[in-house]
Amino acid sequence: MHNKKILATVCLLVLCTTQANAKDTTKKHLLTYKFKMGEVMRYRVHHATDIRTTIEETTQQAESTSESIKAWKVTDVLPSGEMQFVHLVETVRMTNTVPNRGTTRFDSEADKTPPLGFEQAARAVGVPLSVIRIKPSGEIVHREEKHPQPASSNDMPITLRLPSKAIAIGEQWDATYDVDAQRKSKAKLKVRTRRVCTLKNVQAGIATIAVEYQILTPVSAYIESQLVQKLTKGTVRFDIDAGRTVSQKFDADRRVIGFSGKASSMHYVSRLEERLLKPGERLAQK
Repeated sequence: MHNKKILATVCLLVLCTTQANAKDTTKKHLLTYKFKMGEVMRYRVHHATDIRTTIEETTQQAESTSESIKAWKVTDVLPSGEMQFVHLVETVRMTNTVPNRGTTRFDSEADKTPPLGFEQAARAVGVPLSVIRIKPSGEIVHREEKHPQPASSNDMPITLRLPSKAIAIGEQWDATYDVDAQRKSKAKLKVRTRRVCTLKNVQAGIATIAVEYQILTPVSAYIESQLVQKLTKGTVRFDIDAGRTVSQKFDADRRVIGFSGKASSMHYVSRLEERLLKPGERLAQK
């Protein structure tokens, strides 16, 4: 009799757990940005790339790393729900290693004069880079560049586009883009791409979103080599109640064969990590 009671209790626990899991997968979650007037969000950003190319039996490798703190300063919240913020980089450390030039480093907090090649990066520290207005879904409705910088690309937005309606775990949403590329003849080409997002789970109010960038248009190796840095896979963790990203990590590891002749190859590896900082938190000491 005692064993039967234990077995019944175990079965009840399994049934309750199964029902709870089933409930979690059918529950709908609304993901929206919720910024407050005057607040400042700071993120630690770590970005590393390693590019190895071989052309006509000559191999070259270029590496770069950067560690920075970016800030979003919220300047307006409209009745429509749209939010406006100023984007800037408060501090940065960078290292570049390129063929025939060795390794150079720049620390915005320690170097009064930036090394050759880091002048543009130095001028962009501590000044407003852009003013951006977004919808609660993350869609950019207005962007004003305040400081000279590389042109922004619609397919690489500063905020992740969220679904327009509540979704359940396992559901997907995506956004398509036409990006510019160039043939060997120098003729321009539009390449259709998309970013696919999947809500993987929700735990303690944090939504985990898997994100993958894909090329939809059949392309040659020459075209693919121009887009290889976009082909990332990663995970975004989004705080549903606070309405903001708390961390994200994206990786790319792509080999392109024959992009510049039959014997040519490119191996592109990158990692981008961001983490929302606590008040007063700074970059770690070197």
